[in-house]
Amino acid sequence: MQELNTKETSVALADDLANDLALLLEPYKREKIFVLTDDNTFKMCFPLIQQVPGISFDRCIIIGAGDAHKDIAALTKVLEALVVGGATRHSLLVNLGGGMPCDLGGFAAATFKRGIAFINIPTTLLAQVDASVGGKTGINFMGFKNEIGSFMQARQVLVDTSLLKTLDSENLISGFAEMIKHAYLKGTEMLERTLRFDILNPDMKELAALVAESIKIKDEYVTADPFEKNIRKALNLGHTIGHAFESFALKKNRPVFHGYAVAYGMVAELYLAHLKLQFPMALVEQLSEYVKRVYGSFEYAAADFDYLYETMTHDKKNQAGRINFTLLRNPGEVAINIHCERHEVEEALKYFIGK
Repeated sequence: MQELNTKETSVALADDLANDLALLLEPYKREKIFVLTDDNTFKMCFPLIQQVPGISFDRCIIIGAGDAHKDIAALTKVLEALVVGGATRHSLLVNLGGGMPCDLGGFAAATFKRGIAFINIPTTLLAQVDASVGGKTGINFMGFKNEIGSFMQARQVLVDTSLLKTLDSENLISGFAEMIKHAYLKGTEMLERTLRFDILNPDMKELAALVAESIKIKDEYVTADPFEKNIRKALNLGHTIGHAFESFALKKNRPVFHGYAVAYGMVAELYLAHLKLQFPMALVEQLSEYVKRVYGSFEYAAADFDYLYETMTHDKKNQAGRINFTLLRNPGEVAINIHCERHEVEEALKYFIGK
C-alpha cells in the first residue's frame, strides 16, 4: 500500500486490495463494519473483499446502481440498515463503488449518530480522481445535483487502479473528464500530457500514474480550502453548466454520465472564459474538437435555454441571485466567482450547439 502524501484527504494506492483493506480495518476489529455498494459493484467487486476479516454479507447494504438512486429513498435505506444492524458511533462504513455510493455513503456516515467513520474504495475512474476524495458528501434532491449534503473527510481512501479494468469504455471516458479538468487547473504541461493520453485505447500503467497526479492536484485545492469558501471553487470548472446539462438530460429521460456532462460544460465555460477573461480561443476550439471526438454531442435547442439557465441558478457558488462561474485566463490561471450575465451564458450555450 503506497501512501500518496496527500494532506487533507488520506489516500493510498493499493498493492493488494484485500490485504491492504484488512490493515485499514484493524482498528475496527471489535466494532461492526458495514459495506455500502450498488447492484453492479456488488457483483463485480464485493467478492474481492468478502473474505477480509470484519466484512460480512449480513452487513452489506446494496442499493440501486446509477445517479437516479442518489436520493432520499436510498439514504433512508442505508440509515435503516445501520439502525437495524446495530451500528454505534464507533462503527465503520465502507463505501465500495463509484461516485454515487461514495457520495451517498459519506453523507449517511456524516449524519448517522452525528457522524461515524467511513472508508471509500472507489471502483470507477470518476470516483478515484473526484468523488471519493475531498470530503464532499451528498444526495440529489428535487432534480438538482447534490442539493443536500455536508463536508466530512473519509478516514481513508483506498485506490486500486486495477479495478479500472472492469469498466466499460463509457465509464472510463466519463472519469477522464475530471482528469482533464484537473489538468486545466494545473497548467499547460499537465494539460498537454493529459490530452495526448489515448483514453479510447488506454495504457493502464500510464493511466495509473496520471490518476495519482490528478488526485494530488485535487488534494492541493481541498487542503487550501476544505469547506469551499474560496479557491476550492476552482474544482467546479465545467460543473455549473455541466450540472444543468445533467439535470436536463434526466428530465428528458436520456441521462448522461457525469463526466460527459462536465466535458460538455467545460467547452461552454471555456467559451465564457474567452468572453470574460480573454482565454485563448484556439484552446477553446481545441477542447471543443476533442470533446466532440471522444464524448460525442449533446443536443438541446434555444427553447431549452430557460430551463438550463434556471437550473444554473441553483448552483451552490451563486451569491445574491447572481450565477458565479469558475473560469480560466489561461491553463493554470484560475479566476473564481466570475459573474456572467444571462446573455453571455446564452451565447456560450449557442456556441456549444453550433459546434
